[in-house]
Amino acid sequence: MLEVINLSCVRGTRRLFTALNFAVNPGELIELRGANGSGKTSLLRILSGLATPAEGEVRWAGKNIRSLGEEYSGTVAYLAHQNGVKDELSALENLRIACGVAGNDLSKVDARAILAQVGLSRQQNLPARSLSAGQRRRLALARLLTSKATLWILDEVLTSLDDTAIRLSRQFIGGHLNKGGMAIIATHQELELSADRMQRIELSK
Repeated sequence: MLEVINLSCVRGTRRLFTALNFAVNPGELIELRGANGSGKTSLLRILSGLATPAEGEVRWAGKNIRSLGEEYSGTVAYLAHQNGVKDELSALENLRIACGVAGNDLSKVDARAILAQVGLSRQQNLPARSLSAGQRRRLALARLLTSKATLWILDEVLTSLDDTAIRLSRQFIGGHLNKGGMAIIATHQELELSADRMQRIELSK
């Protein structure tokens, strides 16, 4: 279980949010809403362990994530608003290298199968710089399918996707939740996910 306890975030001289409390249990979805500048991405980075809160703490299985290090980072898959795709590498190379960095060896055969799942079979050997915005987002999503992480933290996951890719994304996320995974998703769009447990958190600007 992930617990957020009295969390506050300050950027420059501005307090984005304060005294934020919630918990996420297996199979649960958190939908994070708020206007641009309200602190959604800052909150996701704190939850991912990439940023430090001004006050409060984030706990995983009862322990502060700051004390867990790799033990926590190995349980989290963070997909930022930016795709984190290397332009000079092919789609296939991007996926395999990202998996290797995460400690998950991925064969070419398995990588091709996953790229096929996200509709990138014909683009697998193209350099990422030649992919459209939607195809780059699909490539980023493909990393989720290789992840063994329990907690998915996703920033505007449906951005730049066409209708087919949006349906696939909902299917992937729903499957993750059905298997007992957890997801925290910042979005401006309706997720239209059927989760057994769901919370909506609104950050005000």
